Parts: sequence; C-alpha cells; structure tokens
Amino acid sequence: MLREDYEVIIGLEVHSELSTKTKIFCSCPTQFGAEPNTQTCPICMAMPGTLPVLNEKVVEYAVRAGLATNCKISRNSKNDRKNYFYPDLPKSYQISQFDKPLCENGYVEIETNGKKKKIRLTRIHIEEDAGKLNHDEFGGGSLVDLNRAGVPLIEIVSEPDLRSSEEVEQYLRKLKSILEYIEVSDCKMQEGSLRADVNVSVRKKGDQKLGTRTEMKNMNSFRSIVRAIEYEVDRQINVLEEGGKIEQETLRWDDVSGKTFSMRDKEDAQDYRYFPDPDLVAIKLSEEYIGDIKNSLPELPESRKERYLREYELSEKDAKLLTSSKYLSDLFENATKICNNPKSVNNWIISDISRILNETEMEPIQIPFDGNQLGKLVILIDKGTISSSIGKKVLIELFENPRDPEEIIKEKGWIQISDEGAIKEVVLKILYENPQSIADYKGGKDKALGFLVGQAMKETKGKANPQMLNKMFLEELNK
Repeated sequence: MLREDYEVIIGLEVHSELSTKTKIFCSCPTQFGAEPNTQTCPICMAMPGTLPVLNEKVVEYAVRAGLATNCKISRNSKNDRKNYFYPDLPKSYQISQFDKPLCENGYVEIETNGKKKKIRLTRIHIEEDAGKLNHDEFGGGSLVDLNRAGVPLIEIVSEPDLRSSEEVEQYLRKLKSILEYIEVSDCKMQEGSLRADVNVSVRKKGDQKLGTRTEMKNMNSFRSIVRAIEYEVDRQINVLEEGGKIEQETLRWDDVSGKTFSMRDKEDAQDYRYFPDPDLVAIKLSEEYIGDIKNSLPELPESRKERYLREYELSEKDAKLLTSSKYLSDLFENATKICNNPKSVNNWIISDISRILNETEMEPIQIPFDGNQLGKLVILIDKGTISSSIGKKVLIELFENPRDPEEIIKEKGWIQISDEGAIKEVVLKILYENPQSIADYKGGKDKALGFLVGQAMKETKGKANPQMLNKMFLEELNK
C-alpha cells in the first residue's frame, strides 16, 4: 500500500535552555564550553543535606515564553520530582513539573500550503537539565561532566497536530524565532540550547485511533529532524504493511547511516513516579506580576513582518525571511537606521549574506559584524565611493575580519575610480583591443556592450565606476 494511504501524526517536546546567568536551583554559572566540572557546587552535584532555591528569573522567562505562545499562565504551580536513574543525573531524580505546569493551552501559528494552521501547545513547564556523559571512543568507559546539571530549561509540549516533516520544520523555526525575539534563550542548536524529542506514529487514513508512537530523543538540527521523521514514517509503514506491530520505544537517530535504532522501551508518566518536591515551595503568581511581564514583551516576528510589509514595502517572501531570525531582523533594522536605504540593506541580507551563511553553515547569531558596519557599506556604494562588486569583497572581509568598511577599502586600495580622464583612458584601451565587439555592437548585438564593460571592470580590478563606463562606451560606440 502506498504511503499516501497513511496519515502521519507527530508531536514534539522541545527543550530550550534559558539564557539565565545562573542555574535553576543554585548560583553556579551556565556558561557553555567551560572545563568539565568547573561550574558545579554541592547543590547541583546532589550532595547530602543540600537544599535547592528556585531562580526567580527562570519563572519570569517561562512566563514570557507562555505569553508569547498564547498560553494560559497558571496562578498556582509547583515543582515535582521525576524519578529515573542515569549516570549523569546525580540525584537519581530530575526536578520538573507534572500536573501543575506554569503555562498551558497555547498555540503557535504556522503556514502550510498557503493556509495558516494553529499547532496547539499542551504545556510549557520549567525543569533542570541533566549532566553530560563523555564516552571514550576507544571503549575505556565514560566520564561524567556535571557543568550542565541544573541548567534551567523550559519544555514546550505540543499536541499531536503536526502531519509532515515540513510542518515540523516550520513549527520549530517559528518557535525558535519567538524564543529569540523575547530573549529567553539564544537557541544555539549546535550547543544544545534548543533540542527536540520527536514522537511519530502512523495510521490508515480515516482511522480515528492513534497509532503506536515511537520517540526520537534530543535532536538538535532541523536537517536531522526532517530526515529522521521521513525515515521513521517509512519504517513504520513498512512494518505495518508486512503484518508487523509497532513497538512503543525510544529510538536513537544515527545521522551517518540515516537510520533509527532502538534504545529502550518508551516510558509513560507512571514509570517516573512523580511526586511534589518537598524541598521547594509552591509557585504563586499575582495578576500584577503576569501583567508586567506581558507589557514588557517586545514586538514578535509576525507583527514585525507586517510592519516591514507596510513601512518598507518589502515583498512577503523577503519580509518573512528577514523576520524569521531576530538576529537578521535586528541587523536589517540597525543598518537601515544608518543608511536610510531599506531596499538595499534587504537585498544584501537576502542575497549575499544569506548565501555566505548557507555556504559556511553559520547561524545568523554568528554573524561577526553589526548593523552599523553593514549600513556604512551601503552608504559607500550609494555615494559611489565603491562599486557593488567591490562591496561584495568588503562583505567577505567583514565576515573574516570585521572592522569599519572605510578602513577596509583604504587598506585594500578599493576606492572606486570616478575620474573621467582615467575612465576614458580605460574605455579607449578596451575598444582598441576588441574591434570585433565594436563590429558586433554596430551590427545590433547589444550584449557586446556588456562584454566591453566587463573587460573594463576586469582591467581596473572592479574599481571603475560602472555607470560612467556604460556612458563613455556608448558615447564612443555611437560616434
């Protein structure tokens, strides 16, 4: 039976590391990349007799995330112990939230097949991260690094409303941009700041009962998530078509082989034996507290996109791409303030900057220069100080060694030649060397002019003013 005869059901549990300076229940720093076990204390190492104290900033950030995703904020919440054993979990339980999460019943809107679709959120709750196991590749055992133990997370749980890997990617990108805009997480997927557990099941179209689901844990790249879903959907359909049964289990995705592998049986809530944490008081939020956070929320991506369409008259496609990342959008806004040329700034970001990001596999947050430098680059081109082709070289320099664009062009000798005498000298030289192009132009082949201008730009190493070149070539050719 064809895949089209099945319906895919997907739900996500997204874990986002909060960008607080300290951990959720102690004052240890949360800096990424520190030497192993240098950001620990008796509390996050679970020494006997230690007591956790809830970081208020964690609650604030979770509420911000809930309000930005249309959730109902709980006035009364609590922390619970989620019990399981793993070597990187020193207490043998994780402090999380079970039946009284901070945020419930929200949604994130995506666009699929030209139509808007709401992906419902069951809940957003706070919890602590576990440590990390570093495995010896030669089989010498594993070492535990507890720097990450106690780092604050929010877990964003969706309803099983997603129906394809494309919808999942759209949902994750939208969620990532919202978290970036409200500044509760840097969402650096390569550092594990945003990762997802993906629950997948399939059923025959028309069936009302959900199929048995499998879960793929801790996935932190859009590409891997899309590939894993596609593989797992095909695997489950093949199993069912051959008369087999889908087992409820936790899977590991292997990016090299492009396959999923069984890790263990999938746990249910009762397996974790949740109970209220006796060391932590209940979380009670006032209307005033929630209202203050709501009033402090910044402009969100959808609102900013509509403003770009209205104020800057950008295309729907460009406005959507710009606002998909807070870092791209801020770059656009700050550069536009400097040069007052939003169309040109948009073109640089959409074309050249996006191309370099794709080629180097960089995230927008990793762009090493700011809007001030990009705005100055646009001004230099608008004033005729440099050509667009030299501008592309300056942009590469900004990626490799960011500094003032004027400093770059002086250092490299890239200031545009706009002297009429110097330009005419180049034009006459190129015409003398290319008599066939003159004949082609006079014979009606307009492309010959482009060739001549290109040769002149090559002769001047891209420094000649292209408008002056065009004008002088036409004057000479039409004599």
